[in-house]
Amino acid sequence: MSSRARRFVEVEGVHVRPQDILRYRDVWIGHGIPAAEVDRAAAFQECWGGLALPPAPFYEGGPRILDTDCPEQIPAEGWLLPAGDCRVSMAYGFMVGPDGAFGIAADRWTPLHAHTAGWVESLALAAHARRWAKTITKLTGEAVEALDLGGFEPVPEVQGVTDAWWRGADSLVAVYRGESVLLDAPQCLEAHVYSGLDEWGLQGG
Repeated sequence: MSSRARRFVEVEGVHVRPQDILRYRDVWIGHGIPAAEVDRAAAFQECWGGLALPPAPFYEGGPRILDTDCPEQIPAEGWLLPAGDCRVSMAYGFMVGPDGAFGIAADRWTPLHAHTAGWVESLALAAHARRWAKTITKLTGEAVEALDLGGFEPVPEVQGVTDAWWRGADSLVAVYRGESVLLDAPQCLEAHVYSGLDEWGLQGG
C-alpha cells in the first residue's frame, strides 16, 4: 500500500480479534464448499480480518469491520467471500470476488476495486482529500456523466474497476459507479470533487 494508506490504517484503524475461519474448514468442505475457497477465506482473514476503518463517504460507510465468513456462490459469478457486515441495512453486501477484487453483490456481483487494498487506498484518499480541499462538491446522476475529466489522470493505487479516482492540476475526483451498475439505477451514480488542493493535497504520500 502507499505510505498514505499505511498511515491511515495506523492512525485511523482499529484492530479487533477476528474469528478463526479454519475451525470451520471441515464443516464447510462437508457442505460442498471447495477447499481452495476455504483457504482463500483464511488468507483474507489473516491479511485483513479484524480491521475496522472510519466510514466510507459512499455505500453507507462500507463494512463496519473487514471480516470474512462462509464463502458464497452466485450462479455465473463463482465463489465470493463476505468482506464484512454492513453498518446499516443495505440491498447488497460487501464481497471479495473470485479474482480477489473487492466489491458489492446482491443477486449478481459488481467489483469496485481490483483488490481489498484498493478499497483501503480509496478510504485513505477520501479522508486526506476531505482534510485539505478548499471545497467539496457532490454530483449525482447525469451531472456525473457530464464531468469533464480531460487533463485528469487515474489514481493507480486505488486499483479502480467500477469506481475510480482521478487527479487533476488542483483537484481530486472520486466517481462511485458501483451502486448504479449493480442495481441498474443511474440515479445512484455519484461523484465527489475535492478542489483547491496544493501538491501535498493532491498526493499526500
